[in-house]
Amino acid sequence: MAFSRALDIVFQTIQFWKSLISAMAIAFNEGKATPASKLKGKGLQTPLPEKLPSIIDVKKALPMECFQPKVSTSMYYAIKDLVVIAIVFSVFFYLDGLTTSKTLRLALILLYWAVQGTLFTAVFVIGHDCGHGSFSDHSLLNDIVGTVMHGFILCPYYMWKLSHRQHHRNNANFDRDEVFYPVKETEQCATGKTLPGFGLGVGWFGYLLKGYNPRPVNHYNPFESMFAGHLVGFSFSMAALGVMSWGLYRFYSWYGFMAVLCFYFVPLFIFACYMVIITFLHHNEMNIPWYADGKWEFVRGQLSTVDRHYGFVHSIIHNIGTHQMHHMFTKIPHYRLELATTAFRKAFPDLVRVCDEPIMPSYVRMFRKYEEQSVMSEKTEIHYYQ
Repeated sequence: MAFSRALDIVFQTIQFWKSLISAMAIAFNEGKATPASKLKGKGLQTPLPEKLPSIIDVKKALPMECFQPKVSTSMYYAIKDLVVIAIVFSVFFYLDGLTTSKTLRLALILLYWAVQGTLFTAVFVIGHDCGHGSFSDHSLLNDIVGTVMHGFILCPYYMWKLSHRQHHRNNANFDRDEVFYPVKETEQCATGKTLPGFGLGVGWFGYLLKGYNPRPVNHYNPFESMFAGHLVGFSFSMAALGVMSWGLYRFYSWYGFMAVLCFYFVPLFIFACYMVIITFLHHNEMNIPWYADGKWEFVRGQLSTVDRHYGFVHSIIHNIGTHQMHHMFTKIPHYRLELATTAFRKAFPDLVRVCDEPIMPSYVRMFRKYEEQSVMSEKTEIHYYQ
């Protein structure tokens, strides 16, 4: 079993590098990008039908257990993630101090960054479930766990929860959505120059600080209209960030700047890269529409998302790439998403939207499309990337 797992990791590493090389080729040569007609997946060449089932119809097709979070199961995943992060840190911190070989230390720290950055992403997804109320049926427990989990990765839990709900209420509505939406020509001047690839992890922290133009939101500002009346939640979220910052300062005072940089902030940056890539690819693909407010409908908007598989880390980051059913029903906990998706795909095959292209080539390709096509005319009612 251990040998088989080791071979799987080697294979997935080779696949990752192939994917990365392919992504670089796309970045330097647009002609290598996959055209929409040849894109691997399901539902990417045909629009959604004019007549769609109601949200009730879709819900009836899913097993009832999909909507029943269990506190014990949810807590298991939350505690497991934190324990694994602690073990990974302890092992690599010990090994780093044990060896004097620069080559071996470099190999160890690169492996640590990849593993810990992925695990930080898993922690975020647990907090994400808390924000949606899919962690448990107890709102206080959700907010306590969410504040702790997101505080660990320096994300203001309660404020992000509120802005993320705004996104879910308006998904694929370019007049009201919250992030990565196309903009009209009169709004273009407000967007500024986009960093290559949104700056990856830089883009995530920039989003928390400034939101997404031309509808910016500062997640650290209690006077934002979106956060009015939520002073208690805001205060606890900021307190969690303060506690984590104090802990990082203590670690810095004991071991120095390079230690806190290597063992925390680089994995944090890798997590932030995950966030930008995952969020962008959830909602942007060729032939996946964005709607003006007057053309938007709830079910049509929620189905205008894309399922993607993240290889051997897919389950580690709690199936967050399985996105259509998450948007239809935010109360489904992450450990029920695959079950719900299997039932949905069987009942409504013509509504399925899946992209099977490797993640990094998809990201580079779609960012190029975004740069070239994300500015629309004022009269646009439905926007597609082609």
